[in-house]
Amino acid sequence: MSKKDIYAQPKDNYHAKIVAKSTAVFIVCILLTLLCLVPIYILIVNATHTSEELRRNASQFFPGNALMTNINFLLEKLPEDASRTDKNTAQMYAGQFNVVKGYINSLIIAGCTTLLTVFFSAMTAYGLTVYDFKLSGPAYTFIIAVMMIPVQVSSAGFVNFMYQLNLIDSFIPLIIPAVAAPAVIFFMKSYMKSSFPLDIVEASRIDGCGEYRTFLTIALPMMKPAIAVQAIFAFVANWNNYYTQNMILKDQSKKTIPIMVSSILGFDRTPNYGVNYLCVCLSILPIVIIYFCLSKFIIAGVALGGVKE
Repeated sequence: MSKKDIYAQPKDNYHAKIVAKSTAVFIVCILLTLLCLVPIYILIVNATHTSEELRRNASQFFPGNALMTNINFLLEKLPEDASRTDKNTAQMYAGQFNVVKGYINSLIIAGCTTLLTVFFSAMTAYGLTVYDFKLSGPAYTFIIAVMMIPVQVSSAGFVNFMYQLNLIDSFIPLIIPAVAAPAVIFFMKSYMKSSFPLDIVEASRIDGCGEYRTFLTIALPMMKPAIAVQAIFAFVANWNNYYTQNMILKDQSKKTIPIMVSSILGFDRTPNYGVNYLCVCLSILPIVIIYFCLSKFIIAGVALGGVKE
């Protein structure tokens, strides 16, 4: 064996280890992707099948031909020769699931809460990071402590307080409390501590820029990746917030998509499984759209977080 082969051996072994590690990571990523996407695929495919087909096989892997039939059933547009049972069931479905009204109500709640959550959380994190005052540490500790209190602990008192304020069947109790978001503040502060240069704040002050203008024109654009990530999480959490919404909203005209879907899935006597899957698909559609619109900011945030000064 020549001297060249002896020196080349460790390098070849290192290259083989890198290839094996990359292959293993790639396989794990593929499996995780399938684990996330296959249930969604089955959900969409099941929405294209009739209830009888789903009774025979609950998990369909190939699209069916009953999508328009399920949509017409949900819209109460049945053929004239439909049975009385189907007409009564379609009437119940149409009465409980008004997709347009549900979208409007859910978008109002989720959209407003997302804006309030990310804006005021970013402002709080900015204040705790930029300003050096004596109570900054205890204030941040208090915010972290609030994160450990479950919503269920204070829900009874919260609902009773809303009854006293006559705010039942109102969107206000579901929107205004979103200003206080300890988990989002924790993430924002961690992001600013690692990626936000404080020197730029000092430079803006020297140039005569006010504090609010510095926050709005300098800090917020630099926090865009973190804001986008938390906006996705906040929107999804408030869109799916069945627990609080079900306690506050009693009027049928103000019910949101999660409450309507829960009512549909509660039909256990004469359920139409194809329509059930269709309702669930419609409920997750805005979440998927929001994620695709903001996913590039998540990637940008991960890339930015990996850069060290």
